[in-house]
Amino acid sequence: MSYTGNVVVGGPAQVRELPALIISKVAVGPYNNNCYLLRCRRSGAQMLVDAADEPEVLTALVGDDGLESVVTTHRHGDHWQALPAVVGATRPTTIAHPLDAPELPVATDVLVEDGGTVRVGDVTLDVIHLRGHTPGSIALLYDNPDGPPHLFTGDSLFPGGVGKTTPETFAQLIDDVSKRVFARLPDETWFYPGHGNDSTLGTERPHLDEWRQRGW
Repeated sequence: MSYTGNVVVGGPAQVRELPALIISKVAVGPYNNNCYLLRCRRSGAQMLVDAADEPEVLTALVGDDGLESVVTTHRHGDHWQALPAVVGATRPTTIAHPLDAPELPVATDVLVEDGGTVRVGDVTLDVIHLRGHTPGSIALLYDNPDGPPHLFTGDSLFPGGVGKTTPETFAQLIDDVSKRVFARLPDETWFYPGHGNDSTLGTERPHLDEWRQRGW
């Protein structure tokens, strides 16, 4: 099955196979959260991005090879409902930004900030701090040496706009997304949000000024 990124709660995962990394996307829970399992092709090490809900679905996705780490992109509860159960079942290293980590239901083992990195086997992902949706929201960038970059944006960037903010925090988020994502990465960058379908930066770039003017 070719990867489209279109998943539904109760449906199968979509799987994208890159030369060094396998990305599995599944939708869970009442808010249609996306969870992403990243697997290093050489070592078999696995990382989960957001243990959002339905721990039985996520542990089945992980399978018998175990989970090396789980990254929580931000503090909102719909992104960590399954975190205690997944941590209890698989014993991974937990990772989050220090500004959001105190709000999570399990202790965070590794705190990461803008410019830091996380690893899954041989694969390194860059941490990008995108302030506004929450104080400690992060995105993860896989700067694929064999093709376009791949970016996991949590609730900071979606097709059609940035994540939900207050009037006071919107300017911060649109500035961070503009400077730390769009100014840094090429149009062919594929991004994977916390809910809904994927997109590319090239598809969304023409609308940045529109988003800024409308204020959401």
